[in-house]
Amino acid sequence: MRTYSPPMLWAMLAIAAVCLALSGWHPYDRVTWLMEVLPALIVAPLLIATYPRYPLTRLLYWLILLHAIVLMAGGAYTYARVPFGFWLQELLGTVRNPYDKVGHLMQGIVPAIAAREILLRGAYVRTRRMLAFIVVCIVLAISACYEFIEWWSALAMGQGADEFLGLQGDEWDTQSDMLFAMIGAILAQLGLGRLHDAQLGPMPGYKSPDR
Repeated sequence: MRTYSPPMLWAMLAIAAVCLALSGWHPYDRVTWLMEVLPALIVAPLLIATYPRYPLTRLLYWLILLHAIVLMAGGAYTYARVPFGFWLQELLGTVRNPYDKVGHLMQGIVPAIAAREILLRGAYVRTRRMLAFIVVCIVLAISACYEFIEWWSALAMGQGADEFLGLQGDEWDTQSDMLFAMIGAILAQLGLGRLHDAQLGPMPGYKSPDR
């Protein structure tokens, strides 16, 4: 059963394409831009290819689009220079631009809903408590892998990876990145779980887990 009409999906892809073009028009650093937007460039064709046989929920499609836009903004300015981050810095009184934490929060929210959807539609988990635990574990594993990628980039590029890493002098950046991903995973399940369940209800293979 399809949960979204193809025209709406194409409209969402068009929005993503426009945002991608704007972010790539005159980015702060072209290599950094490419590294930041690469996940979106990989995921978009996969979503198109898998839609006929495995359409996702509306919620997950919109979250993926939002995450892509967050990545594109970070790629255009670099995470340490995104204007929205400076606004957050002033609002929260932080010593650094916290926009990269927005990115890692999304890195928790979106994979959490994606993992939740796959686990529930495949009936791989029987109870909601185990579902919540496994989803958080999956998100932390993804976050750790991303930190490995940042580490390898730093080894390969040296000082040229500074903009991609977005450390801003924080020696605990890796740990706080993973913390924000975990927070995102927890918030996603608490705040979006019911909406997600409602959209999953009519989908093939979905079986509501026991409490």
